[in-house]
Amino acid sequence: MDSAAVRDLAADLPTEPGVYQFQATADHEDPRVLYVGKALDVRDRVRSYADPRSERIERMVAAADDVEVAVTDTETQALLLEANLIKRHQPRYNVRLTDDKSYPLVQLTDHEVPRIEITRDPAEGATVFGPFTSRGDLETVVKAIRELYGLRGCSDHKYSGRERPCLDYEIGLCSAPCTGEISPAAYAEDVAAARRFFDGETGAVADPLRRRMSAAAQEQAFERAAALRDRLETVEAFHGEGERVVSGHGEAGRITHVLGAAVAGPEPTVAVLESEGGKLVDRRRPPLAVPDDARQDPASLLAAFVPQYYAERRLPDVLLLPEEPADPEVREWLEAEDVDVEVPGAGRQARLVDLALKNARRAGPERDPAAALADALGIDSAHRVEGFDVSHAGGTATVGSNVVAVDGVEHTDGYRRKKLPEGNDDPAAMNELLSWRAARAVEGRDDRPDPDLLLIDGGRDQLDAALSAVEAADWNVPAVAIAKGEVGDRDAAGDRIIDERGDRVDVPEEAMRLCQRVRDEAHRFAVQYHQTLRDEVSTALDEVDGVGPATRTALLGRFGSIESIRDASQAELEDVEGVGPRTAETLLERL
Repeated sequence: MDSAAVRDLAADLPTEPGVYQFQATADHEDPRVLYVGKALDVRDRVRSYADPRSERIERMVAAADDVEVAVTDTETQALLLEANLIKRHQPRYNVRLTDDKSYPLVQLTDHEVPRIEITRDPAEGATVFGPFTSRGDLETVVKAIRELYGLRGCSDHKYSGRERPCLDYEIGLCSAPCTGEISPAAYAEDVAAARRFFDGETGAVADPLRRRMSAAAQEQAFERAAALRDRLETVEAFHGEGERVVSGHGEAGRITHVLGAAVAGPEPTVAVLESEGGKLVDRRRPPLAVPDDARQDPASLLAAFVPQYYAERRLPDVLLLPEEPADPEVREWLEAEDVDVEVPGAGRQARLVDLALKNARRAGPERDPAAALADALGIDSAHRVEGFDVSHAGGTATVGSNVVAVDGVEHTDGYRRKKLPEGNDDPAAMNELLSWRAARAVEGRDDRPDPDLLLIDGGRDQLDAALSAVEAADWNVPAVAIAKGEVGDRDAAGDRIIDERGDRVDVPEEAMRLCQRVRDEAHRFAVQYHQTLRDEVSTALDEVDGVGPATRTALLGRFGSIESIRDASQAELEDVEGVGPRTAETLLERL
């Protein structure tokens, strides 16, 4: 269809609101829909295609040979009809949702001795449970089931023809039905227990875990008891207890959705965080097919996404957006459906929108900060990063923190902390902390997967101490440090990444922000634990004139340790509430 043909067709179209479809009818039994649009004035809008706005639209018009129109009473009705037609026909020139097969499932295979497995593509005849939104929690639950009930995880090929049990039997993950270590009837009872759990009977796994935790505590095996406690918390939360994320809209049954739209990188993405009654119940990043002219405009992306996404879903009570959709009809439709639409600028709701934006930006390796960090460091992956920090007060109440970020997002279920031997030696404390973490990993006493990268808060001394501990335990995980800029450094005000050779590594901005977030979280978590201990001890601050309990608490809360206070400048000290110029000078002299 050329420009003249478009003008001829448009001349016969109505001037009312409606939906139009550019179609290719030649050589097709059924018309092939190329593009669906809506307009307040259908004739005027279709006529505009005689002068295409982009190469993509020009190609679409050239491929079409007909335009079909449906008239509506209002443009809002046209909006909904447009969304449904796009979902039905999946036209190649529209922004459109595609099938989402990203959520993991659990299957018990159709076998005399069923195998338990996490999968996205279940086998024919298998009993399938799910889908589930958190693969990390799902892995913890499946591991707990295998430890409690010994269900096999091996393939049918490995299962058949064995003469002796495999390593899973030796480490307590399988009861070895392959070699008759358990009878088929007893194994079937264990499979039935796993089925009951996934059918909603939490106690099928939680009760035996609780008994094991109590037994470990009575035997003073406290690390094992703590690991079982963490696993028990995950199991008990698995059937609906979620993280509380929404404040102000948390009454029972109230549903809030938070959207983030990202257009940077190779594939534009919209992330949806869903909460009910103030608790997070789902996270989604529906795959999209996006035409070229919508790839640089988040507002247009939201305008196309919202009506399609909610055309076949229940609308939330509250919808939080990063910006207004480009089409005002979208907001008018939502508000007509009694949806509270908000674009928060600050506060708790704005932080939720930021979280949704982070989820959106995680899609695609070219804009994934974890992938950017891995590329800069020359490692296979930085999908899972663990951060470490130590905190003390003049060598007393020394503690260590171990935090986790998965794809750049904090994973609080994996956080750990440890009280360390007292002493005013940060590298020695870091060595002790990493020795503890590495030994637990190597000996199989830590129920978390090995990280892809260790991030040490500190300079070369702390990094060398951590590397020494990792090497001594024969734990093959790379490590880097994040340190403040040094005097004379051209970037003294910023942070720098130090690799295992002691060299500075230039990393992209998004990768540096990831490292800074992990570092800050490790520092916060260490100081938080230290605060629970330090009030019971005296510090060097007690001997400084002008520093009372409130100022002492403020200083340690800001800097985390006497060592960090000693390294602070006078300006940084004066920035702490309660510290004036004279007190800052006294601190510098006395410390």
